[in-house]
Amino acid sequence: QVRLAEFGGGLVQTGGSLRLSCAASGRTFSDFPMGWFRQSPGKEREFVAASSWSGGSQYYADSVKGRFTISRDNNVNSVYLQMNALKPEDTAVYYCARRRSGTDFSREYEYDYWGQGTQVTVSS
Repeated sequence: QVRLAEFGGGLVQTGGSLRLSCAASGRTFSDFPMGWFRQSPGKEREFVAASSWSGGSQYYADSVKGRFTISRDNNVNSVYLQMNALKPEDTAVYYCARRRSGTDFSREYEYDYWGQGTQVTVSS
């Protein structure tokens, strides 16, 4: 059984920064790529960023490229999302997820375990 728990959400002003953390249970964390998604009210959940199993490769949605950075520490079973230059449109619930397999990091169906999410609110 894999459990994911996100931390670090909150309220921040436009232009500010937040760092989200996702802690994973289970001994196979380092075997799997990990991703971050987000969902705003009234919108579908969307891909934000993903990391390969080693952390050597990262993938980003165009909307966050250059502002967000995904990283991971396999020694402590955690993945992070550093968010800089935040905008009101970044307001959403952010979820981390474990990627099972596939060919497209941005596809939800390629992820098998999800956290409960953490709220990020960016005020204008």
